[in-house]
Amino acid sequence: MKKKGLGKGLNALLDGAASAVMAKNPKEQESAAAEPAAQPAVTGGSIMVDIRKVEPNLTQPRQYFDEDALKELAESMKTLGIIQPLLVSDNGGHYTIISGERRYRAARLAQLTEIPVIVKAYTEMEILQAAIIENIQRQDLTPIEEANSYKRLMDEFFFSADDIAKKLGKNKHAIISALHLLELTPCAQALAAQGKLTASHAKVLLSVEDPELQATCAEKIVQDGLSVRAAEAMISQVLKIAAKQAAEEEKSTEEKGQVAGTQEDSTYAYRRAEYELKRVLGSQVQIRPGKKVSKIEIEYYSTEDLDRILGIFKKIQ
Repeated sequence: MKKKGLGKGLNALLDGAASAVMAKNPKEQESAAAEPAAQPAVTGGSIMVDIRKVEPNLTQPRQYFDEDALKELAESMKTLGIIQPLLVSDNGGHYTIISGERRYRAARLAQLTEIPVIVKAYTEMEILQAAIIENIQRQDLTPIEEANSYKRLMDEFFFSADDIAKKLGKNKHAIISALHLLELTPCAQALAAQGKLTASHAKVLLSVEDPELQATCAEKIVQDGLSVRAAEAMISQVLKIAAKQAAEEEKSTEEKGQVAGTQEDSTYAYRRAEYELKRVLGSQVQIRPGKKVSKIEIEYYSTEDLDRILGIFKKIQ
């Protein structure tokens, strides 16, 4: 039977859940990612070029640029100029940005006519790989941009999670965890891409499988500025109520006289068990009850991800 949306009652439900949580969990504010400290001016190897001859790399992973931060950087450039040169490749008198698109955008806002660049001889594939890795290392990508960068390294350069971890000096389990964020609905991904949801918020949302409900929960987290713990508590309450509503809908379609008193509790029990397993394993989990045989399905991305999950089970033994 096709599930019906929670309708207008969903907003009231979320308001109530959030209010109850907020009473014990005050709103947290997160500061915007700071611009990395300016580096000393390069005394050798850089040249000044006409800004009209410089163009962004269309395949670069970073898509979201904070407009207010760009304006602040542009004002600084009007006084100090560009302290750190851009890294570019030479395309016959025109230059493609490998690193420094944010500085390039701010320079255009500041109406600079020339900008300092360092020219490197890279192939098209090397430019893409360098752009992806350089952006990740800046550590100011949004969680979704970072996850997409990892996926591109895997899809386009056949990197494993272990390869990426070694190249970037990161924990491979953090790489795999980030990839799970790409399972979010487009709405939740968009909010994370804008920096309105943290990676921890996004992971909490993975427990909500219904796309409409997940999108509404994501918007509620942003609207009320819920902390990760408050968001988790709110989602737990929402899933409980949603499970009861689903059970009531199934119950209403049964023939008269059929007793379904335990069905509501069992449906909620399955949903709650799925939520707990997802939280512990860090992966998507589905419980499929059957008349004779029931199944628990656990998703994984790679052999490394499978080893991570097996390691969790070994610790439980």
